Amino acid sequence: MFSEETEDGIRLAENGILFVVPYQNPWAWQNKQNVSYTDEIIDVLFKKYDLPDNLPIVSTGGSMGGLCALVYMVYAKRTPVACVANCPVCDLPYHFTERTDLPRTLYSAFYNYNCTLQEALESASPLHLVDKMPKNSKYYLFHCEEDRSVNKHKHSDRFVEKIKKEHNITYYAVPDRGHCDLPDETKQLYNEHIISSIIDK
Repeated sequence: MFSEETEDGIRLAENGILFVVPYQNPWAWQNKQNVSYTDEIIDVLFKKYDLPDNLPIVSTGGSMGGLCALVYMVYAKRTPVACVANCPVCDLPYHFTERTDLPRTLYSAFYNYNCTLQEALESASPLHLVDKMPKNSKYYLFHCEEDRSVNKHKHSDRFVEKIKKEHNITYYAVPDRGHCDLPDETKQLYNEHIISSIIDK
């Protein structure tokens, strides 16, 4: 959907990193179709550029994209070496109740699952997938303390408390900022974690 290179894409390209933004339904919530679609894009890139199978991949995103980044860690065909997420939705069943604009998008994403809606939501909810998250990967979460769209205490705080018992996670609480609004120095740190996760491999 981008008509020109993004600032993040250029910055990562300068470090020899390909920045891929899969675009499907804008409210796909990393459902089964979205996971398969992302896998296919990555497979095409590996084949087209004859990339080695051990080439490191980092899963990133903010808000719903942060949820997608975390959920992809569980279902990806090629397991990412790290996940870097900004203000991610972590408890999808709770998020269903968090705002009035959300239920219709979640029903659209999961209505054809052969289970209850609760079970479908849990299948794409990082908080409910902690036990399936790969333990050899690293996790970096950022969440703005003044987030009014994705409540930090209901999402990232709970997720981090649960995952830190057996996983390598670094958590940044960002003061005085709203949803996904990282200040420049924190945005730089966010990108540094992406870069180091790849280059240091």
